Amino acid sequence: MRKFLLLTLGIAAAYGANAQQASKKPIDHSVYDGWQSVANERISNDGKWATYVVKPQQGDANLTITDVKNKAPFKVQRADTVRFTGDSKYAVFLIRPFYKDIRQAKIKKKKPEDMPKDTLGYIALGGKTVTKVPAVRSFKMAESAPVIAYLAPADTVKKPAAGDTSKKAIATTIAPPTKDGGNLTVLQLPNGKQRTFKFVTEYQLAKNGKLLAFSVTAPKKSKDVKSAFYVYDIDKDELKDISNGRGTYKNIAFDETGKQLAFTAEKNPEKAQVKPFKLYYYAIGIDSAKVIAAPASEGMPAKWAVSGDGRVYFSKSGAKLFFGTAPIPKAADTTIVDFEVAKLDIWNYKDDYLQPQQLKNLQRELRRNYLAVIAPAESNKLIQLADLGIQDVAVAANNDAKYVLGITDTGTRIQSQWEGGGRFSAWLINTQTGERKQISERSKGRYQLSPGGNYVVWFDPKAQNWFSYSIATGKKTNLTATTGTKLGEEDNDVPDDPNAYGLAGWTTADKAVLIYDRYDIWSIDPATGAATNFTNGVGRKNKLIFRSGVPLERGFSAASEEEKAIPVNKPYWMLVQNDETKQWGFYKKSFGTTAAPQEIVIAPFAYSTLQKAKNSDVFIYTKQSYVQSPDLYVSDNLKKETRLSNINPQQAQYNWGTAELVHWTTPKGYHSDGILYKPENFDPNKKYPMLVYFYEKLSDGLYGYIPAAPTPSRLPISYFVSNGYLVFAPDISYETGHPGASAVEFINSGVEALKKNAWVDGAHIGIQGQSWGGYQVAYLITQTNMYAAAWAGAPVANMTSAYGGIRWESGVSREFQYEKTQSRIGTDLWSNPQLYIENSPLFQLPKVQTPVVIMSNDADGAVPWYQGIEMFTALRRLGKPVWLLEYNGEAHNLVLRQNRKDISIREAQYFDHFLKGAPMPAWLEKGVPAVDKGKDWGFTLDK
Repeated sequence: MRKFLLLTLGIAAAYGANAQQASKKPIDHSVYDGWQSVANERISNDGKWATYVVKPQQGDANLTITDVKNKAPFKVQRADTVRFTGDSKYAVFLIRPFYKDIRQAKIKKKKPEDMPKDTLGYIALGGKTVTKVPAVRSFKMAESAPVIAYLAPADTVKKPAAGDTSKKAIATTIAPPTKDGGNLTVLQLPNGKQRTFKFVTEYQLAKNGKLLAFSVTAPKKSKDVKSAFYVYDIDKDELKDISNGRGTYKNIAFDETGKQLAFTAEKNPEKAQVKPFKLYYYAIGIDSAKVIAAPASEGMPAKWAVSGDGRVYFSKSGAKLFFGTAPIPKAADTTIVDFEVAKLDIWNYKDDYLQPQQLKNLQRELRRNYLAVIAPAESNKLIQLADLGIQDVAVAANNDAKYVLGITDTGTRIQSQWEGGGRFSAWLINTQTGERKQISERSKGRYQLSPGGNYVVWFDPKAQNWFSYSIATGKKTNLTATTGTKLGEEDNDVPDDPNAYGLAGWTTADKAVLIYDRYDIWSIDPATGAATNFTNGVGRKNKLIFRSGVPLERGFSAASEEEKAIPVNKPYWMLVQNDETKQWGFYKKSFGTTAAPQEIVIAPFAYSTLQKAKNSDVFIYTKQSYVQSPDLYVSDNLKKETRLSNINPQQAQYNWGTAELVHWTTPKGYHSDGILYKPENFDPNKKYPMLVYFYEKLSDGLYGYIPAAPTPSRLPISYFVSNGYLVFAPDISYETGHPGASAVEFINSGVEALKKNAWVDGAHIGIQGQSWGGYQVAYLITQTNMYAAAWAGAPVANMTSAYGGIRWESGVSREFQYEKTQSRIGTDLWSNPQLYIENSPLFQLPKVQTPVVIMSNDADGAVPWYQGIEMFTALRRLGKPVWLLEYNGEAHNLVLRQNRKDISIREAQYFDHFLKGAPMPAWLEKGVPAVDKGKDWGFTLDK
């Protein structure tokens, strides 16, 4: 009787579940805007408060501020860009205008200055009253004190009372901005003390919140306010101008203690064509700021000056002041008549960089500056650290260290166009004398300074080992020779040296460097190379990939040596993925112990890294799976957790799906993995059409959430699964010289393995890919007729014509891609043209029997637009069913949301027709003539 009852209950439960699933709606294109994500999550320094923003894909976001037990969440509509004060007592945020108001302003084509403005908000944690300040341009916070400063339009004349959010109160405070800066208000949150200054253009708070520095550019006829640079003592309410005169002031920087100040300024005549900057220095207590660096200063290169674009900052002790310099630009020739001179680009074979790359980087190069340093308390002589020969200089987190690291690829830039990357030389540069010492030459390694400034480390791809250089002794050490394991990527399948798995970080005082192999983490003495497997080999033994689980702390300013180092007096948290099941979780281990790392959690979810409270062992993190949105959680041990957010409850109304890992063996005997997505209401007694989506390897994303969203180019998996499709995402490994055949080997065999299931409709299978995936789609349909429909986004159809083209988004040649990286040919075009022809779909298009849509956009900066055109015109001539979508002004992946919605509709209509027998839309059947462009989109279904 009991067994019968249980069976009856089981049948009833199954029937109820099936009935519930059957009642769920499929996703349609109208639901995208409301699908949500969590962003801007933060935890207070004391670990007692958390805040996050829930953003719909289109519409108004909402901020939640809550205690970590989530007992009293407080919501602020449209708030974003939130921060906690250093004392963990206040939250400060910006409240964005209503989405509908911005939309209407765009419709009316309002000027930027007339667009709706942000509102500043702040609240005492635990309170319910938000104070709002309308029309705020920007705000800044003192890092370690509850003091804020905010800049509002110059004509804002009235501040609303606390909590007064009425339209009348806000309307009376907003007035058109002026070109002469704005009103700067500094506010002490605990006591409400504040003061406002007019016509402010730049400002900065000291870290301790005691001083405010700002520049004023007053109207020329102003009688009560003068143009100058000021320092305001907030506690004493004392204002002092330390540099007089109208000009441009930039790059304001206090030292760590707030006792020194530096800034750049130019006070040249307004009509001057060239306006060199100078570096000003001020020590609290002296009368005025003094110029310590200018053209012709001691140590300044000839015809150089201080750069207004260079960052200015003090070392932690305040002994050193870093800033940028640059050559003084040439004055423009005002006698040139624009329409009477030639306009052209001149390409020279001796140029380090191709003209397109030079033009792409032109604005950056015009702002390029070169690091210099001064010891302001000792001397005004500047030490030039970087120059035209060594442009890039890295400063250790301990920026009081004696040496900085100079890196240059000078002399190897031309061949990088086909070799990929660069060949770099490394130099130590003395910050006291400028003396240089070369420590490594012509390596593909990426050099890094240790946080304490004691070592330089790099991975040598040729030697497949990590090396260190001791700055104190000059000794070079192979750090990984004794590990007995490979440090470069073991599954590398591109025709180039394997890259390193990476570096986890350094322990305090540069005592050890933590380096990844494929699975484990090694703790290595940088001085001797003595290596210990920190994770005790647990990773390789159990196929667990260990990586750093807690990003190093970074405050509002640059991270210090202590913030960049891994503390050895606390457990080290590691994010882990099981390489076989693809599940994620966390382990931890204490330094100084030989015990194996402790498993905390491994679960069928994907976790983000942990964000730790600065002064408490409390973490916030997101957790997700294909069926569960990435919500925010808080915990102190990751075993007992509190969910803070609850996004996308509407998902329960829709037929969602499941994701499972599948395995198969290819014809050549390779083992491969893939993901199979099924509808939530999957019935094994039915047959389902299947879509195959691929790139390279996707199975690590088994537990990734895929929101209902319009696609930039990829297959919108959740939409199709919800609408009754199976979606298969196979992993692919590649053989050098034969990328097309490799795609056939892995994709087709995976599809054939799944077709053995009765619930796969083998006659109605489609393929979709974008970019590299688009190339593979184009190649596959020349090799087989097993697919009923294909969609190729931004494909390369002809490797021979694409090889010498330009990647317009960066301006570099495409040669390196074919010889060394993704395209995997492994040789140049002239040495083996047959490989390029063999792998080019264009030369085999007469064999195509599969209908195919091509997306090829006219502003694509990655794959040449003409590649899609070559494929389309050839198939069209051959009488094959082919369509080309060209989104005007769009790049490699669609950016504009209206275009993303458009392509999502077209993909659905296309595959519904060829795989489900739905009516053909007009754009497929008849096209859309140019005369109807912008009037008819061709979505009408032909019944």
